[in-house]
Order: sequence, then C-alpha cells, then structure tokens
Amino acid sequence: MKTKQAGKSGSAHKREPKRLLGLLLGLLIGFALGGVLVAGMPEDAGVGTQLMLMGGLLLTFYLSMVVQIILHEAGHLVFGLLSGYRFLSFRVFRLMWVKQEGRIRLKRLNLTGTAGQCLMAPPEPVDGRIPVVCYHLGGVLMNLIASVVFVVLYLVLPPLPVLSLFWALCAVSGVMTALVNGIPFSGGMVNNDGRNAWSIRKHPAAMRSFYVQLKVAEWTTAGVRMKDMPEDWFAVPGDEEMQDGMTAVLGVFACNRQLDAGHLEAAEQRIDHLLTIDSGIIELHRRLLICDQIYLALMLKQDPARAETLLDKPQQKFMKAMRQFPSVLRTEYTYQRLAKRDAAGAEQVRNRFERMAKCYPYEADLQSERERMDDADALCRKQSEPAESFAL
Repeated sequence: MKTKQAGKSGSAHKREPKRLLGLLLGLLIGFALGGVLVAGMPEDAGVGTQLMLMGGLLLTFYLSMVVQIILHEAGHLVFGLLSGYRFLSFRVFRLMWVKQEGRIRLKRLNLTGTAGQCLMAPPEPVDGRIPVVCYHLGGVLMNLIASVVFVVLYLVLPPLPVLSLFWALCAVSGVMTALVNGIPFSGGMVNNDGRNAWSIRKHPAAMRSFYVQLKVAEWTTAGVRMKDMPEDWFAVPGDEEMQDGMTAVLGVFACNRQLDAGHLEAAEQRIDHLLTIDSGIIELHRRLLICDQIYLALMLKQDPARAETLLDKPQQKFMKAMRQFPSVLRTEYTYQRLAKRDAAGAEQVRNRFERMAKCYPYEADLQSERERMDDADALCRKQSEPAESFAL
C-alpha cells in the first residue's frame, strides 16, 4: 500500500479534474455572458452605460445561480421523498431549515465548498440495499427540467428587457449546475453528486457507508451524540476500502466518535493513520481531522511546536473559512489556551462559540465540543499549578 504525507500530492492530483471542469465552465460562462452582453449593448453606449449594463448582467446571472441552487436542493428533496426518504434538513448557503421535535426550525450552518445541502433519513435496507440514484441525481434532474422550462418561458413570453434576460440566464445556469454536479469527479472540498452515485453503485461497502451517514445525520438531528450511537455503525473500513471516497467517511466518523467519547489516545492513533495512508477522504474531512490533530497535539503531547507545524497556511485558510464551525472553534480555543497562553484570546473564541451555538442546528455537537474545551481548561490549570516540593 502506497503512503503519502498528509495527502498533499494525492489531494493535489484529485483536484485536477475539478480545476479542468472549472476552467471549461468558466469559459462557457464567459462566452454566454459575453454573447448576451454584446447582443443587448446599444451601439452608441458610452463607457458608463456599458459598465452599468455589465454590472446588471452579472447581478442577474448571480440571481439565476441562486435560483438553480435552490432548485437543485429541491430536486434532492422531491426525488428523495419519492424514493422513501424522510426530510431532515434543507440548506441554501448558510441558511438551514431543520426538522426537530416535529417542527421546522431555522438555523445557520456554513460548510466551505458547498452551496447547499438536503439531508434525509434513509428507508430501511432491503437485501442490504436502499435506493440511491434518484436521491443523488434528483438535483441534476431538477436543474435540467427547470432549464427546459426557462427556455420555453424565454421563447413563448413577450420579450421584456430584464425578465427575458433572467429566463435565458436561468436556463444557462441550470445546465451549468447540472454539469458541475452530474459529471462524476472528486476533488476540492467535497465529492459531487455524480461521483457519490457512481461510488455507491461500484463499491458494495459504499452502500452501507451512505446508509450509516444518513442514520448518523438523523440521530444527530434528534440530539444523540456519536458516542451513544450503535457501535457497529462505526466499524473502520480496511485501508484498501478507504480509497473509495464514500466508504472513507466511515473511517472519519470512527475518529469523531472516539473523540466524542473522550478516548483521545485512540482518536490520535486512528487520525494519524488515516492521514498517512492513500485514501479517498474528502478535503473537508481531511482539514477537520487536522484540526483534531492540532487539538490532540496540545492535549496529549503538550507540544505547541507540533501544533504550529500542522497550522500551516492552507490549514489557516481553511479554519478562517470555517471559523463558525464547532470543532474549528474548539481547536482555536485550545490553541489560545495551551499554545499561546492567551486567556483573553481564548475567552474571545469561547464567546464566538456561544454566539454560534445559538443558531447551530446540532446540540449534540455543541455538547461534545464544550466538553473538549473544558478538558483544555482543566489541563491549562494543571500545567499552571506549582510543582509539589518534598523535603529530604
């Protein structure tokens, strides 16, 4: 089995398909917007008029993308319900509607690399299988259906300066959204829908992993902590199975469960192993595991130098983007307490955590991270106590 250093070269290789697809889509967007702009630009337009029209075009295109993101997640919801799934949550950017205690509540959650997410509780398996294709590709289907509808609106309705442009751009952005999510690729922060559907159909272990992921989401939404969930859900896949991105999530969850239970040594060993082997762990989970490594380096080894090494520029950039995520805040808090010895800085982080907690959707996560911060407080106090002296 080939290994790699913290997945640097491997993850860079996995990002290549996304970079290529992003370049192609960028060119497509540029040609589409350029064509619309040239077609609608008056011949005698001055520089000011041109800039204003260009700004309006970009704003309209952004709004069309927002519409298609909402439709994409609605597609997961509709086709998921048709497949026997049950609603858990619906997120667009940071706004999240989550069903808890029979009520739909508005919360906030930011996951870098994702514009939205629809989570649903899975139906019970039949012969070890659950329906996956419609749920995963429902968003793509909805984008394509919507694009056809917007083309019809553009062609049938009387031409209006702004509305006709909006219909046209909604059709273009719908096709783009379908391509980005439907063409299977891994890389970036998360794998896309097409990649996940392909993985589940190709790898038998991925089917079980997908089912467990949704059950964990269901129980977490209900307020159950990972350490209190069924142990057999968190059986760690073998190193070879970990090369599949969908299956690899179970390895990450096993680390999360050990940390939630306070088994720090076991969590450290498992995380170090997962970040050494060649695996399909997505970049979002990889960076969160490095956050845990920083925490464990300070808690177990009491090694600020190790924490500084892990806190390189890419990790700092990630943590800044995820600065409202519980485990990132816990790591930052511990770093201030144990590495920087900055009580005031740590208190500011703790206050940010509590402000975030007011709108965060998962109380179970908050309970776990508060315990981990309390452990850091206890270790800080212990380190500050004067050593006992003994008379000879």
